Amino acid sequence: MQLSRRNAMAIGLGGVALAILPRQVRAATVEELTAAFAGGAAVGTGGLTLTAPEIAENGNTVPISVSAPGAAAIMLIATGNPTPAVGTFNFGPAAGSQAVSTRIRLAKTQDVIAMAKMADGSVVQAQATVKVTIGGCGG
Repeated sequence: MQLSRRNAMAIGLGGVALAILPRQVRAATVEELTAAFAGGAAVGTGGLTLTAPEIAENGNTVPISVSAPGAAAIMLIATGNPTPAVGTFNFGPAAGSQAVSTRIRLAKTQDVIAMAKMADGSVVQAQATVKVTIGGCGG
């Protein structure tokens, strides 16, 4: 294989872009995302409220709300999406409340996982299954 200057620049820029992306964005599986977010802490339950619809007629705009009083960060994961990491929300000491409300896109019926890293270093999670119908026909 002969390496031209154009190919060398493309490979170099690709490497730079990969190095710049946060590790959680590059993680491919739910297990990798969970391990990276938890940082070795055991994942428990409780202290976290995940609100998601049981049935979403439109998978393009599914409303999700997460509340975790005392959390330093909240992460949302959609297990059935091609890229499961939806987003990570960090809270500083001046945050009025540790809650997130957003709309996410779901490719199909799947589990939505919310994880919260609490101020004491513990990690908790909650999970909800959202059934995505096609055109509201129960598909």
